[in-house]
Amino acid sequence: MATKSQSPYSRRDVVGAGATVAASIAPASGATGSGPTAEALGDPVGKYPKPPFNRQSQAWPGLASEMDPPPDHGEHSYRGSGRLAGRKALITGGDSGMGRAAAIAFAREGADVAINYFPSEEPDARQVVELIRAEERKGLSLPGDIRDETFCQELVRRTVEGLGGLDILVCNAGRQQARQSILDLSSEDFDATMKTNIYAPFWIIKAALPHLKPGSVIIGTTSEQAYDPSPDLYDYAQTKAATMNYVKSLAKQLGPRGIRVNGVAPGPIWTPLQVSGGASMEKLEEFGSRTVFGRPGQPAELASIYVQLAAADASFATGQVYGSAGGTGQP
Repeated sequence: MATKSQSPYSRRDVVGAGATVAASIAPASGATGSGPTAEALGDPVGKYPKPPFNRQSQAWPGLASEMDPPPDHGEHSYRGSGRLAGRKALITGGDSGMGRAAAIAFAREGADVAINYFPSEEPDARQVVELIRAEERKGLSLPGDIRDETFCQELVRRTVEGLGGLDILVCNAGRQQARQSILDLSSEDFDATMKTNIYAPFWIIKAALPHLKPGSVIIGTTSEQAYDPSPDLYDYAQTKAATMNYVKSLAKQLGPRGIRVNGVAPGPIWTPLQVSGGASMEKLEEFGSRTVFGRPGQPAELASIYVQLAAADASFATGQVYGSAGGTGQP
């Protein structure tokens, strides 16, 4: 585990990159100040690794830094242009996956960012905060278990105090544990998934609302599972359908107050969810093979969606669910 004086990127490569993350921080910061550089035209089919993937398993909730291959969250590639300058964001599950991609992108767009994560995910979270602070933005680490209502309330309070306000809330953290049969699903497991995926956003949004001014945004991470559930994700799929519905309901409720509520619905994305019990070894080996690109998506490929939903120029978008599923799903 790296100390404060040691960068965790000094010897770590990201997918498809020969340079280290530490070396990539300076160009990204420079691009933010001088305007974005257009990414070269490329074929999405061969942009990222394809299955078969090596079998691998981690204890829940898993670490992105220990995945093979490691996911791409935009550490090297995302270039900002000041779209979120002065904004203040809280992202649950901000250590990895789409939450990490959003955190990096938000910071490079000029926002201060607080991330929440499970305490065992500290190694990944430390990397994210380092990247946020490299953009000369406030980066706040708030570890804790969002299955606890009191902690959820404390999470919002500490964010507001640490950042000086809150106007972007991304409820992204999720629990996914595959079970072949409902008979294999214990009440304890079912309860943990419901607490993480449904109760926590309820508690956090309630605590955040008194701080959200007109122009603020709430973004929920749903899934293609809300529309086309897998048989082994009985409980998880239910929660993602519920997320889709709370997005649409809250958008109607909060619209008159000038607060927008939208969702992002990923398809198969290469994150620690998959290697920490979210998929069987057989599914993991062929993960993403059924998309039109023949591969899973990477978190970096969704970062710009979160930015767009948070940005002021999307002011007429509320109650919407934006999909990114490689040709699958329905949104």
